[in-house]
Amino acid sequence: MYDYIKGAITRVTPEFITVEIQGLGWQVFTPNPYAFHVSAESKQIFTYLNVREDAQLLFGFISLEQRELFRKLIQVSGIGPKGALAILASGQPSQVVQAIEREDESFLVKFPGVGKKTARQMILDLKGKLGDLSIDFVMPSREDELHLFPETAGKLELEEAFLALAALGYSEREITKIRPKLETLTETLTTDGYMKKALQLLLKQG
Repeated sequence: MYDYIKGAITRVTPEFITVEIQGLGWQVFTPNPYAFHVSAESKQIFTYLNVREDAQLLFGFISLEQRELFRKLIQVSGIGPKGALAILASGQPSQVVQAIEREDESFLVKFPGVGKKTARQMILDLKGKLGDLSIDFVMPSREDELHLFPETAGKLELEEAFLALAALGYSEREITKIRPKLETLTETLTTDGYMKKALQLLLKQG
């Protein structure tokens, strides 16, 4: 129904961003909200409207390819929109496509809500059918931005990243397991940066 929306991002939360268009704020769920930032500059976001009996949810993506991969994922039995967002949040969908083509169930089950049965279904439904996607896209980064309050930099961003991971469906046990590694990083990162590091750690866990 809606191909894309274009407006200023006025709010960023662990679950969604708010895009203002002519005085109306649109709640848009994205794989990683913290890849975006509040700005008066107009931003184009490709969208997918998910209609349920109890809600109409708008999902947003940085590219057409990302949206099409999302569409293919939610067609798999056992994967809903939230699960598809968690898969896309790594910013490296090429790993997902490669895992499907290699029938690597052990990699696919690392995502929230994906068990062996769902991983097998992903392979059965999608293997050989993702070649039309340009999958080398990467989530936009905010690593070059300066922190306004260097004395507290990192603490808030890290907690925001944990909240965003929980919103994607990662369990408290999984987050607790990687927390020490992120807390001991010598570099100060943005929330987006912590999200990327956390997702890398989560996908490497056995």
